[in-house]
Formats: sequence, C-alpha cells, structure tokens
Amino acid sequence: MGWLTKLLRDDRVLFGYLAINAVGWLLGVRVLLKKWRDDAEVKPVQPKTQYITQETEDALKLGTLETLLGHYNQSIRETAAKIVCDRAANDRDTVDQLLWGITRNDYAERMTNLRALAIITDPQSLERLHRWKAYAALVRCLELSLDPEQEVLDDEDWDEYLLRDMAEKLALMFISQLVSCDDAGKLIKAKFIDKWLVKQNWGTSEQDRQRNFAQYMRCRSNRITDIVASIRGTHSGREALEKAGLLPASPSSSSGSDPEDNIPLIERFRVLLPGNINLNNLRDDEQARLLLRSLPQGAQTVEEQRVRHRHREAMVLNDGSRPVNSDDIIQRPESPS
Repeated sequence: MGWLTKLLRDDRVLFGYLAINAVGWLLGVRVLLKKWRDDAEVKPVQPKTQYITQETEDALKLGTLETLLGHYNQSIRETAAKIVCDRAANDRDTVDQLLWGITRNDYAERMTNLRALAIITDPQSLERLHRWKAYAALVRCLELSLDPEQEVLDDEDWDEYLLRDMAEKLALMFISQLVSCDDAGKLIKAKFIDKWLVKQNWGTSEQDRQRNFAQYMRCRSNRITDIVASIRGTHSGREALEKAGLLPASPSSSSGSDPEDNIPLIERFRVLLPGNINLNNLRDDEQARLLLRSLPQGAQTVEEQRVRHRHREAMVLNDGSRPVNSDDIIQRPESPS
C-alpha cells in the first residue's frame, strides 16, 4: 500500500482529479440547462384544419354571414361569399327575381341584376338557366340595350364588339355559354333573331344586309358569331334567319323539294368509300364501279353484282407515297358475255 499512499500525496494527481471533476460538472450543468431551456420554451400551437360541412353552412344565419363578409381575414370573407352565392344559385325565387331585374327599363337596375347574376353562377349552376324564362329575360335585356345610332356593320377589318354596351355584352356572354352547352332551340323560341339580331344595322337593302351579315360571320370571331353558328346548326334556326332576310332563301325551301335531290349520287355515298381514294382522279365509270362496291348487297341487280364480282379480281400496285388512282389498278380483262 506504500505506492498508493505515495500516489495520493502527489500534487499532480490531485490537480488532475480536480480538473476532471470540474469538466464533468460543467458538462452536466450544460446538459441540465439546455433541457430546462427546451422545456421552458413556449411553442405556437399549430391550427387544425377544419372543414365546413353542409350542415354547418345551412345553420349559418344571414346576420352571421353578413358579419363574416366584413371580416378582416380574406379567407373567411371568400368562404362567406361562396356560401352566399351557392344559396342564391340554388334558390329559384332569387334567380327569378334577378331575371326579372334584368328586364327593367332602368339601366342601373338592369346592370346591378346582371352583375349579381354573373357572380352567383358558375359552370355547375349555369344549367339552371337553361329554360325559356331565362332566355326570354336575356333577349329582353338585349332588346333594351339596342343602340339606335349604331353604324352599319360593313367594315371587314374592324370588330365593334369590344365597344358594345356592357349590359349587352353580359347578356351575350350568358347566351353564348348556354348555347355552347345545350341546343339553341329555346333561344330561337325566345325570338332572339326577331327581337335583336335582325335589328342590328346590317344595311338598308336586303342584298346589303345579307352581304354584310355573311361578311360579319366570316371575318369576326366573338360571342355573336358563336351564337349565330349554333343557331344555323339547327333547321328551325336557319329557317328563322332566312325569314328575317339575313340569309338567302335556299332552293329547297322555295320549291319544296328535298335538298338531297340536287346532290350527286357519288357525293351522297362518298362517306362509304375508302379514305385513300381520290374521286377527282377517277373517271365517271370508275366512280360508278366504286359506288357499286359500297352499296348494300340487296340494292344491286344481278348484272351489277356480276360486274362487281368481276372488278373485284384486280391488283393494286401502289407504294403508299400517293393516293390510289386508276393507273395503279390492274384489272382482269373483260371476257365476252
């Protein structure tokens, strides 16, 4: 034990022990202070995502919604406005009240109702306006927006649509969206052509009106041309345009004959022929043979069937770099009957 006593009496050992003890205490105090600091830190509470159910929306009263519309938070204001618009779009009485408002003679009242109708409608609720009452109200709004001093629409390079009245453009916007989703039958029944389209300044004489109308449809691309294109796509719409003098009367309507009677037979059955055959490169007899091949089996006589089977025995030499024509077809020589 002598060496141990000697070691303990050595000053260097004592100082080393004290140094190690001091470093250990410092490290321990640092760890404890760091843990105490982390525990004492106040962290902000993360907000929970909350969804508004349909029951919650229905339970909100008008006074509450009015208060939320004036809230300082933009998200709350947008949510409250969305709820109000959805309620108005689903309420038929509210929509009817707005439709009645766009037919008033007062311009300010008409614009207020048009803007309100534009705010509450979206692509999902727009289909609720596809009824005769809505079309009649929109046509009446257009009729009230007519400009008595409108210039003649004969300029080929100038589109006046952007300078039209805002009420007129809003009504045309609704009609264009409606006829793009559905047919234009109800718009025609609401007398859109007689009450507004025909009253545009297309010219004085009938010939000038038809020429300016055709030029407008050819050179313009706006909501008016979109609406007229939908109307012309229906039989009743084309008849209404012809009756209004905007389109020339077709020969079929004046003579009472079927318009398909004037179409050549080969053009009438053109859709039955192969797409790689150019009829312009074929002679009349070759067109007739192609037509016989496309007709049903029961619609041919015995002689036509014989000719059809005979011409079926042929070779076509074409590398695909050009359309098939008569020079590429090598047929079997015709045998004497």
